[in-house]
Amino acid sequence: MRQTEITEILNRPISQELLARDVTRLAYVAEDGTPRNVPIGFTWNGSTIVMSTPPNAQKLAALRVNPAVALTIDTEVHPPKILLIRGQAELDPVDGIPDEYFKTATSYRMTPEQRVEWEAAVRDLYVDGMVRVVVTPTWVKLIDFETTLPKAVEELVERQQARA
Repeated sequence: MRQTEITEILNRPISQELLARDVTRLAYVAEDGTPRNVPIGFTWNGSTIVMSTPPNAQKLAALRVNPAVALTIDTEVHPPKILLIRGQAELDPVDGIPDEYFKTATSYRMTPEQRVEWEAAVRDLYVDGMVRVVVTPTWVKLIDFETTLPKAVEELVERQQARA
């Protein structure tokens, strides 16, 4: 997929709405060769998806062997809006807590006092730092079920229209 196509899709209003959410599903291949799909907080910085994880997370060993990933960001309403992203994970160990990690919890309802307590607990827990998992999109698809559909559904609609 060309970068201009990726940029055009990611700049659409629905894509921007989805990229402003704070949870994605990260799919990757585990070290034993089986698929994994885990929810994980993320931020979009305009060019990459950034996720943070503990340095002892099992997914890191798998991503070092096979960095190919797929991400799904979607809504819980009908019709769903779905942004599918593929790319390669780059691992960036950091001392302390990445700024992006604190941005991922923006949709959680917390009082200012709870937020302060939560941030202190996070800083205390991750004393060994974290690893930023950075994905630059190499393929994207937006499905909104109004202007875009999954490929298989598009084909069925075309067949249905041909029969009419």
